[in-house]
Amino acid sequence: MPTSNGRSVALSQVATLEYGFEEGIIWHRDRLPTVTVRADIYGTEQPATLVKQIEPTLQSIREQLPDGYLLQVGGTVEDSAKGQNSVNAGVPLFIVVVLSLLMLQLKSFSRTLMVFLTAPLGLIGVTLFLLLFNQPFGFVAMLGTIALSGMIMRNSVILVDQIEQDISAGRERWDAIIEATVRRFRPIVLTALAAVLAMIPLSRSVFFGPMAVAIMGGLIVATALTLLFLPALYAAWFRVKEEQ
Repeated sequence: MPTSNGRSVALSQVATLEYGFEEGIIWHRDRLPTVTVRADIYGTEQPATLVKQIEPTLQSIREQLPDGYLLQVGGTVEDSAKGQNSVNAGVPLFIVVVLSLLMLQLKSFSRTLMVFLTAPLGLIGVTLFLLLFNQPFGFVAMLGTIALSGMIMRNSVILVDQIEQDISAGRERWDAIIEATVRRFRPIVLTALAAVLAMIPLSRSVFFGPMAVAIMGGLIVATALTLLFLPALYAAWFRVKEEQ
């Protein structure tokens, strides 16, 4: 090795030479050196289900790791959690926008609240069909449930608006509820069936399958409940009784 005075010094005097192997590339994640373990899933199980099954084993390994070492789950499970957090952050804005649009359409606090209360009716069908088809309630299924609530409230708005139109036309309130439900039965059912049939091709998809099943089941059950529950709720809400 050359020195500043022009002379040379043997390398053995300043260092010890050893042969060994080292990583050509050190991968980093969040600025930390990272070792990634990858795996494929064979069968019908979903990543989220398998992660829950192995979580106790991973937790025991985490407890034995020295300070500075982390064991984290990535892949689709991590992406789903990020998407879940982003959706949760937008839910308050979603509720405000929906209530504002309902107010513009119905022009009544009581009718707006009544229509908004029909949105959870789809959860009955969502839960039933996800259990029947053995599908997980993951991120895409949650998105389908949110979209389903909009479809349900749309049908409720159509029915409530028809009742109000019939009452404005001079019909008795009890007769207006019955006639509006009968008159709007076919359009509501046909639009619901069109949406259900459109979801059938997606139901076979590994990724979009849970969303399609959630929409199909929720819309079928919620449509039937809307046509039965909403007229009864309207009559009870506004204390409408049959004229003797």
